[in-house]
Amino acid sequence: MRVRRSAAALLLTVAAVLGTVSAGLPADRGPFDARKVSSTTLADGRTAFTDRHGRVLDLRGFNLDKYDETTEADLRDLAAHGFGLIRVAVSWARLEPAPGRYDRAQLARLHRILDWAEKYRLYAVVDFHQDVYGQYFGGGTGGAPSWATRDDGLPFTPDPDDWFAGYFQPAVQAAFRHLYDDRDLQRAQAALYTTVARELRGHRALLGYDLFNEPFGPVDGDPADPAVLAASAAALEQGRLPAMYRRLIAAVRQADRDAWLFVEPTVLVGQGVPTRLPAFADPRPGADRIGYAPHFYDTAVEAGRDWDPSGGFVEAYTDAIAAYPRANRLPVLVGEWGPPSAATPGNAELIRRQVAAMNGFAAAWTMWYWCRGNGGYCALTPTGAPAPGYGPVFAG
Repeated sequence: MRVRRSAAALLLTVAAVLGTVSAGLPADRGPFDARKVSSTTLADGRTAFTDRHGRVLDLRGFNLDKYDETTEADLRDLAAHGFGLIRVAVSWARLEPAPGRYDRAQLARLHRILDWAEKYRLYAVVDFHQDVYGQYFGGGTGGAPSWATRDDGLPFTPDPDDWFAGYFQPAVQAAFRHLYDDRDLQRAQAALYTTVARELRGHRALLGYDLFNEPFGPVDGDPADPAVLAASAAALEQGRLPAMYRRLIAAVRQADRDAWLFVEPTVLVGQGVPTRLPAFADPRPGADRIGYAPHFYDTAVEAGRDWDPSGGFVEAYTDAIAAYPRANRLPVLVGEWGPPSAATPGNAELIRRQVAAMNGFAAAWTMWYWCRGNGGYCALTPTGAPAPGYGPVFAG
């Protein structure tokens, strides 16, 4: 965990003059408790996380392997490299394989990871993860369970070369529509969130919950038309998606009043499209604990190209995400970012520029992700050294 100086009125005054909060205070070696993490708005308009002393936290870290391979050694190594934050993917299908039957082994796994996080003083965000809705569409045991999937008998033809294209399949579109609209699925999803929150509440490592990974919804028209995609995303963010977030905020708050709750925009923010999400009220007593959790991916790089700095991706993204968190005084957690590999010159430069940009707008980030390998998003080589091009990620 990196700590920047803040907290006392004198230091905040200095921050107001300098436009940032200086580094230099030693790490807090007192009791570790994520429930004590608050926020403050800095002189430059950003909202930052603060520790129990009021000092600004610069939280950086990684997503962990989804869903079974994370070990205590992973968390120990993360902390040894100076990182202070993990994002832990959980799966509805794994947590609730049958309606109302929760898997105690999966819940025990979550407890174990959070216990390791506390041991190594790592804050943890639990990510309710999904890719292409869920297991019914070939996602293994990730995302929604088959019993919570309604496809209206519509076709689904996966593209082995483009997993993301599955979102535009008629059956997947129908499944999302039913999840957003059907009362029994709304109740089932809310019950899951209340159950997990009741199970984990009070854990000293638990910073909060990312309420729904990469939300998607019905696309009315040709998805190859950027105007259609933008209109569909705006409709989702102004209607079905905020209604879901309000239900899920209420569901978590039934059991836990302390955890931070993060809302995500649609993935179009990566194309420079500002979110149309409204503000959200937090029913907890005291100050709101709501954060904003956009992802930071360049679709051309995701498709296998080396990054082209002349495309203006970082600048367009920064402009697109700035207004919403500033207007609502929300800390920004960039929940996922990073190229499949940084061994090429363009992608190495992309990492450098992303880190620099996030230093200016983010309160926290978790890169995708912590593993050993050659490419494949792995931050480490097979020997455990930082992967080529990842130097700025591991810099102090």
